[in-house]
Order: sequence, then C-alpha cells, then structure tokens
Amino acid sequence: MDKITLSGVTATGYHGVFDFERREGQPFVVDAVLFLDFSKAAASDDVLDTAHYGEVAERITSWITGRPFNLIEALAVGMAEDLLAGFPLQAVEITVHKPKAPIEVPFGDVAVTVHRSRA
Repeated sequence: MDKITLSGVTATGYHGVFDFERREGQPFVVDAVLFLDFSKAAASDDVLDTAHYGEVAERITSWITGRPFNLIEALAVGMAEDLLAGFPLQAVEITVHKPKAPIEVPFGDVAVTVHRSRA
C-alpha cells in the first residue's frame, strides 16, 4: 500500500480534563499517515485521484481547533474516522501530540496514535 505522510500540523486547541486547559488552550501537533493506492493518480497525474494533503491538513486543523475533547484519544479517533470517510483512503494512522500536557515531571512529549482502516 502506498502512503502519504503529513507531519507536524499544529494549531491551538482546548482539549483536556482540566478547566484551565479548556480556557487557555495549548498547542497540539498532529501527524497523519494516509494509506491508499497511487495507481490511478499516477496514471492521471490529477490531484482528484489522490488524497489532497492540503485539504487533509485543513480538516486536521479544524479538528484541533474545533469542539473540545477531554481526551486526546477521543480527538484522534474522531479525526481518523473523519479522514477515512472523507478521502479515498484504505487506512489512516493519526498521532496527536500534546507537548504542553499538564504533567508534573520533566517530559518531552505525550502522544497517542490510532490506526483505522476500511472494513
């Protein structure tokens, strides 16, 4: 299976279980791996025959900035299912990073990854 990798889509979101997270917001970073067959797009050389990664990035950003979720797990699943429904993908892998999570010990990043595919 062929794939498109879109890394580092960043926007401010208001996700989290604490009131201050929903009030103040924080950066969220999303990586997406889109699995699809490039055969038709390669033959036609037409963006309509693939997953337009500009549109994918816009859709990801709208999820980050949209309705708040308590858990980034819920955000990641919603995003993955939406992309799978909206683009000609066979599967999608979404990683949501929350680099400023309210963790009381030094850390570099916290992230969740989900993988969804067509039945």
